Amino acid sequence: MSTPRTESTDLTRFVMRLGLVSLFADFAYEGSHAILGAFLATLKANPVLVGLVAGTGELLGSGMRLFAGHLADRTRRYWPIMAGGYLANLLVVPTLALAQNLWMAAPLVWAERLGKGLRTPARNVMLAQAGERLGAGRAFGLHTVLDQFGGLLGPLMVAGIVAALGYRAAFASLLVPAAVSLVMLGYARTLAPPLAARPAAEPSAALPVAFYGYMAFAALTVMGLAHFMLFSYHLAVIHRLAPPWIPVLYALAMGVNGLAALAAGRLFDRIGLKALYLLPLLLLVADPLQFLSRSPLGLVAAVTVWGAALGVQDGALRAGITRLVPSRRLGAAFGLFDLGLSLAWMVGSLAMGALYRIRPADLVIFGTATEVFALGALTVLMPRARGPGAPPPPRARRP
Repeated sequence: MSTPRTESTDLTRFVMRLGLVSLFADFAYEGSHAILGAFLATLKANPVLVGLVAGTGELLGSGMRLFAGHLADRTRRYWPIMAGGYLANLLVVPTLALAQNLWMAAPLVWAERLGKGLRTPARNVMLAQAGERLGAGRAFGLHTVLDQFGGLLGPLMVAGIVAALGYRAAFASLLVPAAVSLVMLGYARTLAPPLAARPAAEPSAALPVAFYGYMAFAALTVMGLAHFMLFSYHLAVIHRLAPPWIPVLYALAMGVNGLAALAAGRLFDRIGLKALYLLPLLLLVADPLQFLSRSPLGLVAAVTVWGAALGVQDGALRAGITRLVPSRRLGAAFGLFDLGLSLAWMVGSLAMGALYRIRPADLVIFGTATEVFALGALTVLMPRARGPGAPPPPRARRP
């Protein structure tokens, strides 16, 4: 009979196996995202179209998450659902090497987002179940560390290939890590410990009112979160960095993202939703640094703060859902939450692209306003979510 210590060790290993799957998947698609904005600039896209491609991709991906979340709750077939999503990386990301114009590239970007949307809710439900024993912040934070290690390595490899062979060779090279992610998924499935059985969710079961307030706060934060596609476009336009240095900056952001996610997850397990004040506060600093800085040091500071904000989002924002929603409805909650965030990110991306075309300072004003409103929304939400946001009581030990 397993002891609590043994169970905790097994669940930690399980989270790490899922993290390895995401590591290689992130190696592929974060490597592509690191150069995508600059690549679109070479295809003569303007900033409004770049914002449209980025925002629409996130919207389509999150629409898929809503469907996939309900599917995961109803069928509990987590592994086949994830396999279908990870397969999209293998098929789509390297194909960007063949795109000759924006109208060829955009559907491929959107298809990759749909694949990620398919796999994410099922994976998040399994992480949430593991987090019932480990702590939700710890489970999501540990997974994100491995996830973003791939996000660090992919852009670095891409930077070298761009310098030597150009953008198209860089996209084609990402076939290898994409294929490895599928192999690692099979490995994780073979060795995964059994998680707690969950009854199928009732379609009519309503989500708590506090969840929708939480989603509104999160939506406001991402409206002021500049997509790296737009930032890399900005870097290509201002000619302050040689093209190979753009993915290096993205790699730095992904490294910071992973470390910040682990720290934010631990902080969330200790103080609950209060940890999320960090997210809008960091974004208040990130936007001015990204679009008003001209020196290389300022641009390094920009991606560092931006990466830290993403880390709080990955390590704590989704963990907060586990404090507000019953476990049998987590798949639907994750799917709806991601859809709401992507709608907000699409609106924000379109607004930022249009404002950037006028002048970057207007983009910064827009981002600052959304984060101030987000701070206000979280302050209003806190008293209503105080109970669910408190650390969960310790569970009884198994004999």
